[in-house]
Amino acid sequence: MSDFDYRALDPVIHSRLRLAAVSLLASVDDAEFTWLRDAVGTTDGNLSTHLTRLVDAGYVAANRTTGVTRYALTAAGRAAFRTYVDHLEHLLHPDPVEKESP
Repeated sequence: MSDFDYRALDPVIHSRLRLAAVSLLASVDDAEFTWLRDAVGTTDGNLSTHLTRLVDAGYVAANRTTGVTRYALTAAGRAAFRTYVDHLEHLLHPDPVEKESP
């Protein structure tokens, strides 16, 4: 039996839109709200709701200057994303001794 537990996937990140936002933020230092919105392909309200959840979890920091809000992954957000990706990689490539026949 594999020790992978799907329940270990972080529910804050495990939303399609939040996962997309975190993935994008992991690839840049920071990003403007409109760039994230356009890259994800969603509405202002939908993205705002999901970014608020990430900010509340401490995974993303928001910095508003001159009328523009920029978002960046925090150290906690990077660590949570790395853990999330590690869990997925383990699911996709379990240790050979853990494989069972269907």
